[in-house]
Amino acid sequence: MKLTKKLIEVALPLDAINEASVREKSIRQGHPSSLHLWWSRKPLATARAVIFAQLVDDPSEYVDVLLSDTKKKRSAEREFKLRVAAEAKGGAGTGPKLTLKDVIAEHERDRLFDIIKALAKWENTTNETVLQLARDEIWQSWRRTCAKHADHPRAAELFNRHKLPSFHDPFAGGGALPLEAQRLGLDAFASDLNPVAVLINRAMIEIPRQFANRPPVNPESRHANDRIQMEWKGAQGLAEDIKYYGKWISLEATKRIGRFYPKITITPEIATTRKDLKPYIGRTLTVIAWLWARTVNSPNPAFSDVQVPLISTYILSKRKGKEAYIEPIVRGKSYRFCVNHGSLLAAQHLTNGTQSSGSGSSFQCLLSGTPITFDYLRSEAKAGRMGSQLLAIVAQGDRERIYLEPNSDHHAVAIRATPSWVPEANLPDKALGFRVQEYGMTKWKDLFSSRQLVALTTFSDLIQEAVDKIAEEARKAANADEDTPLPNGLAYTFSYAKSVGIYLGFALSKQADLGNALCTWEPIAQCPRHLFGRQAIPMTWEYAEANPIGNSSGSWSTCIAGIFRAFASMFGVAGKGTIGHAQQENAGSQNLSINKVVSTDPPYYDNIGYSDLSDFFYTWMRHSMKPFFPNLFATVTVPKFDELVANPHRHGGAKRAEQFFLKGMNEAMKCLSTQAHPAFPVTIYYAFKQAEKKSKSGTSSTGWETFLAAIIRANFTVVGTWPMRTENSSRMVAQGTNALASSIVLVCRLRPSNASVITLREFISALKDEIPSALRHLQRGSIAPVDLAQAAIGPGMAIYSRYSRVLDATGQKVSVGDALALINQTLDELLAEQEGECDSESRWAVAWFEQYGFGEGEYGVAETLSKAKNTSIASLVNAKILASKSGRVRLLIPEELPNDWNPEYRLILTRWEVVHHLIRVLEARGEEAASDVMRRLGDSVGTAHELCYRLYAICEHKKRFAEATSYNALVKSWPELVLRARTHSSQQSEIFSKDGKGVDHGNGDIH
Repeated sequence: MKLTKKLIEVALPLDAINEASVREKSIRQGHPSSLHLWWSRKPLATARAVIFAQLVDDPSEYVDVLLSDTKKKRSAEREFKLRVAAEAKGGAGTGPKLTLKDVIAEHERDRLFDIIKALAKWENTTNETVLQLARDEIWQSWRRTCAKHADHPRAAELFNRHKLPSFHDPFAGGGALPLEAQRLGLDAFASDLNPVAVLINRAMIEIPRQFANRPPVNPESRHANDRIQMEWKGAQGLAEDIKYYGKWISLEATKRIGRFYPKITITPEIATTRKDLKPYIGRTLTVIAWLWARTVNSPNPAFSDVQVPLISTYILSKRKGKEAYIEPIVRGKSYRFCVNHGSLLAAQHLTNGTQSSGSGSSFQCLLSGTPITFDYLRSEAKAGRMGSQLLAIVAQGDRERIYLEPNSDHHAVAIRATPSWVPEANLPDKALGFRVQEYGMTKWKDLFSSRQLVALTTFSDLIQEAVDKIAEEARKAANADEDTPLPNGLAYTFSYAKSVGIYLGFALSKQADLGNALCTWEPIAQCPRHLFGRQAIPMTWEYAEANPIGNSSGSWSTCIAGIFRAFASMFGVAGKGTIGHAQQENAGSQNLSINKVVSTDPPYYDNIGYSDLSDFFYTWMRHSMKPFFPNLFATVTVPKFDELVANPHRHGGAKRAEQFFLKGMNEAMKCLSTQAHPAFPVTIYYAFKQAEKKSKSGTSSTGWETFLAAIIRANFTVVGTWPMRTENSSRMVAQGTNALASSIVLVCRLRPSNASVITLREFISALKDEIPSALRHLQRGSIAPVDLAQAAIGPGMAIYSRYSRVLDATGQKVSVGDALALINQTLDELLAEQEGECDSESRWAVAWFEQYGFGEGEYGVAETLSKAKNTSIASLVNAKILASKSGRVRLLIPEELPNDWNPEYRLILTRWEVVHHLIRVLEARGEEAASDVMRRLGDSVGTAHELCYRLYAICEHKKRFAEATSYNALVKSWPELVLRARTHSSQQSEIFSKDGKGVDHGNGDIH
């Protein structure tokens, strides 16, 4: 092989990709995630950018061709002369010399970066102009590769210049990667062990292409076609059938179970004490939801025969001007609930419901105030003595929610419902993210009320009936359209019917997610909150039972509408001419990756229990779809034994779980290293918690260690790592926790068979030689400090993995864990060394900050430190770094710094001063004002942002999260500040080169 370096092995416009990816996480309407929930689905922006950069050549590979373009060459020559002159003026010259080829390659990279930036934008997801531009680049690179390998012995098999290689993701999950590969023009193959994931991928990459550009088969659309010949593009016809038969199911369900979901009439008696209900007297309103609380017998012997409620809050609505809350009325051994409106300030004592104030760990008996411990709750629940009590009814008013007191008739109707079938499959005894088993919920049916089971069973049965109706209508359509008969006759019509049935089954999943007895009420949005707000099934004490046959949040029609919108905006004609295929396969034994481009997102060690969680959906899917997909639904629950997750509950402890994960990941990575197309690197996503473990060399992460060990054992060498901001920090699991924020994209190539062996001393020497330049590169790209340690693993592991072995002084192989610890140690040392490049005042401030933060310390200690750093307390006070009073000193926080500070009138500027004034202005007045400060700083801005990395690292070690956020935010904003400062600068030639490229200012730092 004559390996061609791909763009992803050299450079990426990381900020633009991350910005688009984070933005996308807040988009729901029309997103593929609205088809079906999947945990930790990668943003389409990330997937599209990574696959594109994985496929296109880095410009350094075809720079000679670029030089043959006279116009490009002249432009590069002009810039080259300017940059050489700037380097000479600055006195630089210790690093590698700049060449004309470097400049023209940078120009070409910028052009490719522009394509990636356009690709990453959400609004361009289906923009055929942007997508075609990307496809053209992919084809150009592929043809160059084919020409280079024309004499390869397997050229006919591997390098067909008329056909792009196919794509495969062996851990396909939510399907973002195969979908985006298909959108970029590749045939896409997806596989997963989990049947739910397989169906999601079929729905995204297989079915829309299989039935593209065909009219719908439902009679309503066919009759309309008879009158007006319509053109059905992409998946429009399929979408119309989903909407039509979804509506049919809704109407049929209303006929069958509508009696269990009564409306409510506002009588004069109901409105007696409620002025807000006067306009509704005599009207019958549709109920949106019934709000319930769990109950147990009071632990107080005097009230032991009374079931008392467990309520975490009485608040119903927090919407301004529409505030509402429940108030309990207690009379002896009985109680009831009334609904009040008005300011919540008057109801602060009701905020915690019957939960013990402040503790968050127990409840109180509503009647007696007796504590109700969790041990008591568990014992009562396991004994089958936990019940439920109706708290309130939520009805649809005139563009508002109407909150009503419990109604005995509505309570009676709800408990009278009896399902004809229930999911009897057992919940796992213990599983990642599960808590409900401790409260008597041992089967999947226990997560639903009786009325919810009736609704879900009815919808499930109707899906089977709908598939039969669709098949019949498809046969009619085939007979009516004799000019373009359907291929394969009846087999095709049944295949189409089953395919529509998959999307109807997805609506059932959405219905279950919003229609179970663990969904809580959202008092701001005023709707039921779906169960999977995080990757877990937690216990809840009150729940909102949505009306499935209405038209509000939680209804069947709303679920269908969400799926229809996803089709309307997402599954058009993009990727025309490509095929998609999804099947159930074990990643450790599959052979689908042979000669394919591979990008994949494997399970993250012990972060998510996919199979246990997806059983929630699988039990309902199996009931409705097993007749149509018997092989996919052959097991009672999702296959678990081979699932590649380090689940200590399943494997008998953490150690065995780690061994299982390592063995399975070894097998999966071996499949990729031996099967993937040799012309392309393999890209692998990985995210991990910052759970640390100690080793003799320092600190490392168990998840990372096990995962990287598998990659290296598979004979991969890591040639790049890119931190992608793929997780939404506002999601429930991330709020206030040390949750995943980034996925690290590892770029891997097959290690040469003749790779050499080195000693530990040589490895450490290589780290010290190579990591500094890699660190500078990452910092110049303004990588967020929070991601720096993760990104630095890449260059370090690239050194470790390019050798067959690294041996210590005793001849023993240095483990991945020890290598990771040494990489982290080297990074810490380099950040400390960068501090040494600072002025003496800033070095003093960093040392003080590490010890005291922004807190006070003794004057004598500060003075001793100032002598060691070659400065003085007076200089520090004059530099507006320090406050000194009454024998105590402290660093000034950014808000205390003077607002009239002007760097143009400062004889000496400290890096500490620059960083904290920029933070002050950025946080108080935004990027425009901060960029003006940067413009006035000019050359004095120096490498101030490097100091942010050092300060962030200190904050992280010391758990000072508020300060860490400020340093992280400044670095993330740095490129934008530089761009705005450059735009408004009147001295561009002194600070920036003519076209905005960085100029080396004599200290090796480019801005």
